Amino acid sequence: MTATRIDTLFAKLRQENRPALVTYFMGGDPDYATALSIMKALPKAGADIIELGMPFSDPMADGPAIQAAGLRALKGGQTLARTLQMAKSFRQEDDHTPIVMMGYYNPIYIYGVDRFLKDAVEAGI
Repeated sequence: MTATRIDTLFAKLRQENRPALVTYFMGGDPDYATALSIMKALPKAGADIIELGMPFSDPMADGPAIQAAGLRALKGGQTLARTLQMAKSFRQEDDHTPIVMMGYYNPIYIYGVDRFLKDAVEAGI
């Protein structure tokens, strides 16, 4: 079995005897280009793992900051497909930083679970 990016990272962190810095940001907030720039800058700023938020129109389980970020992203045209594209664009320059997605099942269900899984793997998630 091939080691995942997260497996590889945690093995490295164990050798360095340090914890991981996991950073979260909302895909598409405040706009696609700025969010992609932020994503690309996170590893350079020390992030070990990037948690990429998937905006959703009814984020009831999130606090006000994440709710507002998601709504701004949606207002700017962010979709699940564009969020996956953001990860794919990030992978053109960085193939080792693990990306995990955070969000609600509803957009994945509407997008299509099998399609989402295929596209997420292709995007380097």
